[in-house]
Amino acid sequence: MAAAKAEISLSSGLRYLPGRLAREEQENLVEIIRSVVTDAPLYVPVMPGSGRPMSVRMTNCGPLGWVTDKERGYRYQPTHPMTGKPWPAIPQVLLDLWRELSGYPKDPEACLVNFYADDAKMGLHQDRDETEFAAPVLSISLGNTCLFRIGGLARTDRTQSLKLESGDVFLLGGEGRLCFHGVDRIYPGTSTLLKSGGRINLTLRRVNP
Repeated sequence: MAAAKAEISLSSGLRYLPGRLAREEQENLVEIIRSVVTDAPLYVPVMPGSGRPMSVRMTNCGPLGWVTDKERGYRYQPTHPMTGKPWPAIPQVLLDLWRELSGYPKDPEACLVNFYADDAKMGLHQDRDETEFAAPVLSISLGNTCLFRIGGLARTDRTQSLKLESGDVFLLGGEGRLCFHGVDRIYPGTSTLLKSGGRINLTLRRVNP
């Protein structure tokens, strides 16, 4: 088994743990997420106001799920917007990872599942639809490598880019909790984890205090 990679220090509150999940753990997590998607199918979210579709497909697990639509915009709700059913529970392996790494005393209430096809991207944005900013956002990368960009608390702040690979974990917490961040591109063929390519990003979030 390869030796664990060292945590890479970034600005205050940001933690980058490259290779945190071994290949076997990644494969197990993909199977678990497939089960989540069976209960709560992936769908294409749209931007508020314009109704323009995003380039990712998404779903959630947990008591709450992050959703967006043209009429009501960004929010959390307890049911899938297409099926009307409650979201499936957050898998235990993800709860364990949160408890180990988050430094926050309560469990996450939402796990957003984003699937990036090889031509998908995500513009710079803040995760600020929650009311609890003391808890971090914990992000897990599975599948193809992406070019991740992270900035400051203003959209115009200087940004830095790094490549997030399959098995990497990234936390936005403390002073960095509301940093702007996004995904500029996916690098096709950089992982064999997902049979049809693409990238899965899981983000665990605490919504309420």
